[in-house]
Parts: sequence; C-alpha cells; structure tokens
Amino acid sequence: MDAKIGKFFDSVGSFFSGGDQIPWCDRDIIAGCEREIAESDSVSEERMNESIMRLSWALVHSRQSEDVQRGIAMLEASLAGTSSPLQKREKLYLLAVGYYRSGDYSRSRQFVEQCLEIAPDWRQALTLKKTVEDRIAKDGVIGIGIAATAVGLLVGGIAAAMARKK
Repeated sequence: MDAKIGKFFDSVGSFFSGGDQIPWCDRDIIAGCEREIAESDSVSEERMNESIMRLSWALVHSRQSEDVQRGIAMLEASLAGTSSPLQKREKLYLLAVGYYRSGDYSRSRQFVEQCLEIAPDWRQALTLKKTVEDRIAKDGVIGIGIAATAVGLLVGGIAAAMARKK
C-alpha cells in the first residue's frame, strides 16, 4: 500500500514539476564549446560548422534562458544556408528543444513537426513531440483549473452577498 501511495505522489510531483527526458547542459560545457570555436581560426569550414553545432546544442540545453535564446538565434541564422537534409533535421530539432526550454510550446511543436517531415521515424523527435504535446495538455488542464476556481470564488462571493442582503 505504501508503494502505491509513493507512486501516486511521485506522479503528482512530476506532473507539476514538468519533468522531461531532455538533458541539461552545464556552463562549463558551453565555455568549452566557445573556447573550441575561438581557437579554431585555421581549421576547415566543416570543422568550424561542427563546432558551432556543438555550441548550439549546448546553448539550447542550458538552464540559463539567455543561453537558450542565444542558441535559438544561432540556429535560426544558420538554418537558411543549410542544404543537407541531415543538418536541417538536426537544426530543426535543436530549435524545437530551444523553444521548449523557453516555454514557447506551440513554436516547439511546429519545429519538431518540420523535423519529422524530413525524418518521420526519428525516435528522438517523436519523443520530443510527445513531451511538447503532454506539456501543452498539462498547461491546458492547469488553466482550466484556475479558471474554474476563479468562477467558483466569484459565484460564492455573489451568493454570500445575496445571503447578507436578505
């Protein structure tokens, strides 16, 4: 019985905490990626693009909102010049992660759906899509609960005022 109660509280806790399976990135990793780009003056363009992709990945997985916004800006700027479907898929996925991290779930869903148009069976993108849709549904449930509580308080206040008048 205690195990069932524990599972119940864990599920309620994860519902409100918004736990997801998307990894986080430390500031040290971001600094290492930035250092790699700064030190790569004489490397090929391909190596430079790989370094920029690693930095973009690290930024959109950061806990700092400014890093996430910077990663989104880098990816959006580089997306137009992408010709390879594989690179485009990766950038769309990272944009979806970035928008998810920044709380723009509808924009995240748009990017993950574009990613799935390129690679319909990519499990990472399918998992992100489910995570985004679950979050949108959860936010809707919480919004409905808040609205219902507000209406209940309003009706209760009106009923109490009417009862006092009599």
